Amino acid sequence: MDKRPDVTWDDIAGLEFAKKTIQEIVVWPMLKPDIFCGLRSPPKGLLLFGPPGTGKTLIGKCIAGQSGSVFFSISASSLTSKWVGEGEKLVKTLFQVARANQPAVVFIDEIDSLLSARTDGEHESSRRIKTEFLVQLDGATSNKEERILVVGATNRPHEIDEAARRRMVKRLYIPLPNDIARRRIVEKLIVDTPHKLTDRNLEDLVEQTSGYSGSDMCQLCKEASLGAPYGLIIKCSFI
Repeated sequence: MDKRPDVTWDDIAGLEFAKKTIQEIVVWPMLKPDIFCGLRSPPKGLLLFGPPGTGKTLIGKCIAGQSGSVFFSISASSLTSKWVGEGEKLVKTLFQVARANQPAVVFIDEIDSLLSARTDGEHESSRRIKTEFLVQLDGATSNKEERILVVGATNRPHEIDEAARRRMVKRLYIPLPNDIARRRIVEKLIVDTPHKLTDRNLEDLVEQTSGYSGSDMCQLCKEASLGAPYGLIIKCSFI
């Protein structure tokens, strides 16, 4: 549980449409619940899907930070147990703690591993955990006035259970960064690092990294920044 992560919209390069949409349907209603009520009430579920490394987790943290919410980061291992009935209790406890700390954002990374499609040969404990999660998210025990947002991130949305997809009312595709976003990522990463890159070098770099994700760009800059220290070490070893 992280109270108000220090992440702003400026930390996310590109994705202008996704950021604007999330601000309008999620952040503003959570900040002004007296205005956004009734039919204007915000959705309780948000599904972010797209290629890996495009900033889905960062968006989840930004939602919590900008809306003044308590951020819960959940994975499949957090809600599973070897004891019979323990997994359902963990799911129920999660939502009880979230209700006690409203407004709250529950972020589930790789949600397809937790809420995959239910099948006949599935283990009973896994099915009960999914059922309890669906009931807590939008079932008889839920309240329309609750300010709890469940954000799920996945690379494989087609593997999510149909009932879970129905509860994720808003679904946003997070694409790979475009040319402008890739250049901004590089500029933000090297702002504190001495370099001799010109505008022409940046243009060539952006052109040659077509199809790279935000994570790929970060790793590329990290490897490039290690060139100078390693060169200095090799030079000193021969002196």
